[in-house]
Formats: sequence, C-alpha cells, structure tokens
Amino acid sequence: MTDPELIPTGRTSHRYTEDPLWKVVVAVYLLQALAIPTSGLMAVAGVIINYLKQDEARNSPLEPHFRWQIRTFWIGLLWGVIGTVTTFLLIGWFILLGLAIWYIYRVVRGALALNDGRAP
Repeated sequence: MTDPELIPTGRTSHRYTEDPLWKVVVAVYLLQALAIPTSGLMAVAGVIINYLKQDEARNSPLEPHFRWQIRTFWIGLLWGVIGTVTTFLLIGWFILLGLAIWYIYRVVRGALALNDGRAP
C-alpha cells in the first residue's frame, strides 16, 4: 500500500511531511511557480518567507531546499535585470527566454526533489 503523502520512487527518502517547515517549502515552491505570470512579484514574497524561516530550517533536512529557493531567486533576479537592460540590443530577449526556461527547471526540480524526500 502506498503512502498518499509521498509518491513512491524506489529510492530511500526522508519523511519531510512530518517536518513543520514542509508546508513552508511547498508554499514557496508554489509562489515561485506563480512568479512568471506575476512578473516576479510572487517570487519576492517567497524569498521573504525563506529569509524569515531560514533560522528554523538550520540543520534540518529541508535546509537545502531553503538554499535552493533563495539562490533561484537571486540568480533569477540578476539575469532578469541583465536581460531587461539588454532587450534593446535584441540579446536581452534571448536572455529572458533562457531565464524563463532555467527558472521553470529550478522550480520543478526542487519540487520533485521535495516530493521524493531528497535535496534538490
């Protein structure tokens, strides 16, 4: 019988759902997923939550997810600014397209790793 809280993957995994911060990590992944249609506004809310809860996550199995989410935000912001500033050179549009693909990859990879009970 499979556990409804964790999709089996054949790997040994942690029971993250028992950690009280699990819901915070899930919420931030959802906010990051909503960042593209909201022009990054939800990502700002997500990173604020990450920084507010970061001390509680220290030395927990969910700490790598917090780091992953924070890095995703800051690297995305950096390349978003570079892409926006260079749009008049045409290269900026390609940077923004690459950023969107990279950002979606990071959010999906992190969320799947959380579901599998492992670090991203």
